[in-house]
Amino acid sequence: MKIEILFEDNYIIVVNKPNKILIHNSYYARNIKEATLLDLLKEEFQENYYPIHRLDRKTSGVLVLAKQKRYVAIFQELFNSNSIQKKYLGIVRGFIETPCTIKSPVKHPDTKLYKDAETLCEPILNKQLDIAVHPYQTSRYSLVRLKPATGRMHQLRIHMNKISHPIVGDYKYGDRFHNRMFENELNCDNLFLHAHSIHFEHPLTKEKLDLYADLPLNWQKIFEKFSWQFEF
Repeated sequence: MKIEILFEDNYIIVVNKPNKILIHNSYYARNIKEATLLDLLKEEFQENYYPIHRLDRKTSGVLVLAKQKRYVAIFQELFNSNSIQKKYLGIVRGFIETPCTIKSPVKHPDTKLYKDAETLCEPILNKQLDIAVHPYQTSRYSLVRLKPATGRMHQLRIHMNKISHPIVGDYKYGDRFHNRMFENELNCDNLFLHAHSIHFEHPLTKEKLDLYADLPLNWQKIFEKFSWQFEF
């Protein structure tokens, strides 16, 4: 699998991470045996890279990696100081008509402690299908832009479930009836959460970076089925 490179300089490499690829091996994914993103990059470029932030295995999109371990802390400080802006696209159950801010604490899986978390959700498009999904005779979906103000694990997935608009394809926090419909009727079993863009000032070169990751093929297929037109 060839990994798309969005930006590269002497310090970092920014990639468009595919769906269903782990960034690296971890305790939480100990039963998953396929090659990780770091494995694939090592095979392609014969170099080691060091993730600066994280994306879930089933989330696609923009990911920043350092070329040397000593650069990781420098770039992570951008996240710690909220000097970096990440935007996601999601397809969720139901119609969302107006922007909303979700402020709901998220529990850390290790410490079990709740930490403050905040997400801005902006509606873009919606679609009603004449396909029954329990308990209704039709099914409704919205394309949304999600802007996390904090970076808690599974934050976006938890927050969208919290407001009863879970992300399609989320088998942990989502709606099994809608997930099953996408599988059976639309032949799509991926999580519809994509890290679409990232914006920050490079801490070492001072270059302003606005980087965008194209949507995966399964998203393009749904856009065609839903007759959605949207300029990213």
